[in-house]
This record gives sequence, C-alpha cells and structure tokens, in this order.
Amino acid sequence: MISKNLTAASTKPIILGILKQGTSYGYLIIKKIKELSGGKMKYSDGMLYPVLHRLEKDGLIESKWVMEDDSARPRKYYEITEAGKQELVQEQQQWSQVNAVLNTIWDVKPSTT
Repeated sequence: MISKNLTAASTKPIILGILKQGTSYGYLIIKKIKELSGGKMKYSDGMLYPVLHRLEKDGLIESKWVMEDDSARPRKYYEITEAGKQELVQEQQQWSQVNAVLNTIWDVKPSTT
C-alpha cells in the first residue's frame, strides 16, 4: 500500500493524467486509479471530490452534468482544459526531476574508508 502522504501529493497529476485520456466521472476515476496502481492506491469520495472541485476552481478541469438515460440520476463528468494540459506537463517535469534525484540517491554506493 502506498502511504497516504504520497498518494495525496500525487493526486493532482494522476487526476489530470486520467482526464487527459478522456472525460470521466468520480467513481470511474477512483476505479481507474485503483486499477492502474494494482490496488496500491486507494481513493475515497471524501478524498477525490475536494480535489476535483479545487482543480475546477483553478480552471484546470471543467464539469458538466449528463443524464445517461431516463431511469438514472445525472452524473457529473469532468474533462481537462487547455490550462490543465499545460499544468500536467509541468507536473510531469517536476515528478521526473524528483524521480531522478531519488534514483541518484538510491544508486549511490556507500563509501568504504
């Protein structure tokens, strides 16, 4: 299981990355994260929806209510904006830099004196 702190830190790029693949709704985003992480990352409604609202407030995603058929309740679908795509590029660069630093640190051989 991946720690809650690391999961929380990676929420923004993960959600933007999923929405770059196409429009989605909350439950499907949660399911996709679980699937992509092999069950090692678990998101709850209480964790996901505040992030979605913040990303929407920041102009990185947009939402719309959709009625799929007459018997179902409407679903709120989210999609990434152009600003969100630009933000995702920046997030990818930052996470790549963090990954490079960690790989460098982990590959350092202990000194023998």
